[in-house]
Amino acid sequence: MNISFDIKGLGSPIFHSPLENIRFVENGERVIYDVNYTRVKDSIASGDLITLERAGPRERIFFAPEETVAAIVTCGGLCPGLNNVIHSLVMQLFYQYRVTDIIGIRYGYRGLHVEERLNPIRLTPQFVENIHNFGGSVLGSSRGYSDAAKIVDGLEYYGIRILFTIGGDGTVRGALNIIAEIERRGLNIAVINIPKTIDNDIPFISQSFGFETSFSEAVESIRCAHIEARGTPYGIGIVKLMGRESGFIASQASLAQKDVNYVLVPEIDFELDGPSGLLHSLETRLRKREHALIVVAEGAGQKYFADLPAAYDASGNRKLHDVGMFLKKKIGEYFNTIGMNVNVRYIDPSYIIRSVPANPGDAVFCGFLAENAVHAAMAGKTSMIIGKWNSTFVHLPMDIITLGRKKIDPREALWRSVKLSTGQPF
Repeated sequence: MNISFDIKGLGSPIFHSPLENIRFVENGERVIYDVNYTRVKDSIASGDLITLERAGPRERIFFAPEETVAAIVTCGGLCPGLNNVIHSLVMQLFYQYRVTDIIGIRYGYRGLHVEERLNPIRLTPQFVENIHNFGGSVLGSSRGYSDAAKIVDGLEYYGIRILFTIGGDGTVRGALNIIAEIERRGLNIAVINIPKTIDNDIPFISQSFGFETSFSEAVESIRCAHIEARGTPYGIGIVKLMGRESGFIASQASLAQKDVNYVLVPEIDFELDGPSGLLHSLETRLRKREHALIVVAEGAGQKYFADLPAAYDASGNRKLHDVGMFLKKKIGEYFNTIGMNVNVRYIDPSYIIRSVPANPGDAVFCGFLAENAVHAAMAGKTSMIIGKWNSTFVHLPMDIITLGRKKIDPREALWRSVKLSTGQPF
């Protein structure tokens, strides 16, 4: 790998932490990335062992709490747990570190463009008291607006010393540009990311917040689609779920609700036509069982739109074509051609799932991520992401986004379990 897993610091932390009666983490404490004994032994012998800096409170901190202005910004699409992270950041800063000057940046990076006149919100324990009970982000969100010079102008204008960014790879790419501008100006501003990607596709992170809630909520749509499919002659249910380049939500939801007959994900190619294609397999199943259920991730089957022009959103992500509606159309055409009357029910719950409150598991996880982000920021860490690996919270360099997205390995246990559960032939 061409990146360093060392974490940047703003300088020597000289202040004593206000935290009491806790076990502090030494900077030298690290977590082994690969727990396979044979590979670890070989990596040690070759000098290629990957270790990650352990997260947690440090005995010395870089920022004087009473002089520190901290800011929080949520970027990109909505995701369950955003308000939980905001709530925990504020409570940890205010009560544990006694940082009382905390502001919320409205509508993503756009809110740091001073000329936009989107005045920040002063965040207090009273303001955030109940926000974790609601979905969405109390700060709002947006894509794009990542002009680093204007954003750093905004950081200086508001006197911000710590910026917590909550977002996925587009947010991190923007943060890297912001950090480069901060360094160019010689400023001591820490930038810490709490990774938010509903698709669970950030490398070196076991799970991102909101993922558990998302596939849990998706289960209800699968259950309903199954009932609809069974309730009509030759019924076919299609459920489209999130997953631009990684099919973790589709796979996990299908394993949780074992009524699914076909799972289509971006990592695994599939054909529509021919004796080994989806349409022929679907016909065979309908003649035998009289109903079928398909779960498709939004990024699957994009090869069928290769002749259409590419378009990109404000975050630089390629806009996807609607594979769900495409499948519905193609299935209808195929069965009309062979004279078989089918009933197709199509469900796309994506925006409903994105905006629900976090479930209890995600709520707890969000709290731990936020707390460790505050520990890192107060210690003067910067240009880093908080993650969890091998059951331990760790610090990761923002450069990990250059390694691409985490994807399903078709040779590994997850996809094997999906195939066993669905019985799909391809």
